[in-house]
Amino acid sequence: MNDSSAGSAGGMIAGLLFLVIELGIFIVMIAALWRIFTKAGQPGWMSIIPILNVFILLKIGGKPWWWLILLCIPLVNIVFGILLALAVAENFGKSGGFVIGMVLLPMIFYPILAFSDAQYSPKAVHPLV
Repeated sequence: MNDSSAGSAGGMIAGLLFLVIELGIFIVMIAALWRIFTKAGQPGWMSIIPILNVFILLKIGGKPWWWLILLCIPLVNIVFGILLALAVAENFGKSGGFVIGMVLLPMIFYPILAFSDAQYSPKAVHPLV
């Protein structure tokens, strides 16, 4: 075996390892969102449908549906995504420090929120929801 085939074999193994890790994170995040949705009284299967899952998160956070449009605008979506994470965390009884974790390390903090004993108790529901 020459050097080029050894390098390509190593690259394939690294790529496969990356794919397995990425798939694992994807599955954990779907399970976490499913559990968060069911804790909030929403159907869990909605967590696997793109755009609908964000709409349901807005509902869980007590935010109006039209925030979905704002979440599609570059740079604006960062601010409103953080505000949405804050609203969802507050409705599960979590503090601002937890929100920082939800924003910076969602693959760790969303499962913590989902599989902990945190209970959903909405603080305020927006009237336009």
